[in-house]
Amino acid sequence: MALQIFGTRKCKNSRKAEMFFKERRVAYHFVNIEEKPMSKGELESVMRWIPAEELIDPESKEYKKLQLQYMKYNPLQKLLEHPLLLRTPVVRSSVGAVSGYEPQKWKELI
Repeated sequence: MALQIFGTRKCKNSRKAEMFFKERRVAYHFVNIEEKPMSKGELESVMRWIPAEELIDPESKEYKKLQLQYMKYNPLQKLLEHPLLLRTPVVRSSVGAVSGYEPQKWKELI
């Protein structure tokens, strides 16, 4: 599996992830989750390395709009229904996955 970056074009950390891998000449595929959200299979693949609760960004506009801080919910279901809840970027390879701005952990995926 080639390295994948799931994020949005507006997200600064997603752009930083792209620059990180470009500078190291690592081939990657960028997936804009605004245009093509993660499938259930992709999400479950990422969840092998990252718990669903850690994939949700409590600082996101979507989280605040849905007022999830006041509810109990199934994280996997919410991420499938509202992809902008994702803590971006999510960097996935065959050896692991990392959510958020984590350059040290990205190096481990190379």
